Amino acid sequence: MRAHYADVWQAVAAAVPDREAIRSIDGEVWTYERFARDAGALAAGLARLGVQPGDRVALLLHNRPEFLVTVFACLAAGIVPVPLNYRLRAHEVADLIDDAGARILLAPTSLEKTARDAAAAASAAVVWILDAGLAEPSWAQLTAVPAPLPAPPDDGELWLYTGGTTGRPKAVRWDEQEMFEAQMAPTYSVIGADWPRTVDDAVRIAADPATPRVVTLPLSPFLHGTALTTAMNTLTLGGTVLVTSSPRLDADAAVDFAAAASATRLIVAGDGVAVPLVEAAERHGVRLPAVQTVISSGMRFSPDTKERLHALGEITIIDMLASTEGGVYAATTTTGAHDLPGRPRLFPSAVVLDQELHEVQERPGALGILAQRGALPLGYHGDPEKTAATFPVIDGVRHVMPGDWVRVEDDRHIEFLGRGSAVINTGGEKVYPLEVEEVLLEHPAVADAVVLGVPDARFGEIVTAVVARQGEVTADELSAFVDERLAGYKRPRHILFRASLDRTPTGKVDMAGLRDEISRDR
Repeated sequence: MRAHYADVWQAVAAAVPDREAIRSIDGEVWTYERFARDAGALAAGLARLGVQPGDRVALLLHNRPEFLVTVFACLAAGIVPVPLNYRLRAHEVADLIDDAGARILLAPTSLEKTARDAAAAASAAVVWILDAGLAEPSWAQLTAVPAPLPAPPDDGELWLYTGGTTGRPKAVRWDEQEMFEAQMAPTYSVIGADWPRTVDDAVRIAADPATPRVVTLPLSPFLHGTALTTAMNTLTLGGTVLVTSSPRLDADAAVDFAAAASATRLIVAGDGVAVPLVEAAERHGVRLPAVQTVISSGMRFSPDTKERLHALGEITIIDMLASTEGGVYAATTTTGAHDLPGRPRLFPSAVVLDQELHEVQERPGALGILAQRGALPLGYHGDPEKTAATFPVIDGVRHVMPGDWVRVEDDRHIEFLGRGSAVINTGGEKVYPLEVEEVLLEHPAVADAVVLGVPDARFGEIVTAVVARQGEVTADELSAFVDERLAGYKRPRHILFRASLDRTPTGKVDMAGLRDEISRDR
């Protein structure tokens, strides 16, 4: 079923106006009526600023109610919402503003300096919308005048930046109706509901008292596809999204919030989020009896951590293998410690392709690359070559192939072997080594440098640099040098010094040997 999120949410608001759509950790509530009212007012406010359908609005926001209201307003007006990573430095934000051609950058006062510096560095014209109390157009001013929600156009989009596998972040362009269709299984199948065929069907499901109530607490940021789409799916079901409004995870506060608000679904990023959450619950002797589901993607999620989570209640854990470009390919589902460690199983729309691009997902023992069919993004913004390579048409059917290698097992189960690139996945954040290497080489005391990911129990991988010096510099000094120029998650957590990197005549480094050596040294 293809549908506009804005149409569905507006119809849900009309059917159950007093139901909670959003609850913040400080207790403020957006009912569905308020959610729709603020979205309509914001859409009108953006129009007064000259923002037109097809223009882009960049969101430099934490998980705040305003994030979801802005997405609602943009999708209704045909404006493209573009979440940005709030951990980026100003020049990195400026690069993405220019790449997206954003007309507006929405930022809170806590990120005012970063936002202003980014605006000054960006070549695109950017209008500021900051928190109430400032001289410029504020959120309160832009949402003060009630206005009906506009009818969404058929070509509305939502863009999600991904670190990808080949360097600088790329914006994945989703047709928002195509995204709605791609999210049918995560929205309805997860709660055991039949898929709707019309907007009226979707509203009936949302308003039906027999539909399981979904109360979702995303503990990974909305700028990541899993957290944002799960929140959007929750609103489609007439559920409640809980927001922490904080740039950092406060595990103790999250446990208290989940318990007090009777959260039924938690969104985490593997061990990076789940470990401190479990530790907080165990420390305070708290169980989570209302939590029915924990969803994770894009990050190492160890069996030990899952076992500790299962001990906190009757919890189903869905550990997804997913990508911004194609949604969910496979999931490892466990309902208790007896299911561990579990095995990933392909979603119905996923296939495995061999090197000749033949499907081999029904052949146990076969090696291949994961691919997805069905509802897919339009491609990458501004990169037709990369779009053509990642979204090939095979036998007349469009696929997406981000580059994940797997081994086929029985009954559509797979063994994940890894991605054929050097991208580092640390705590769910993607780091491209070349970007960090270029910054290290700017330091006058660095003669050569290589950056790689080293396995880590909590974060999956940690960014590690091996440096050949040509002057005096300490690891702490180099770490601070990188931290001033790149987002904190890109800063090497370990910096090791060598007399030489022993490059081959063609300039290559024995990365496998270097990784083994580092692992032994640790």
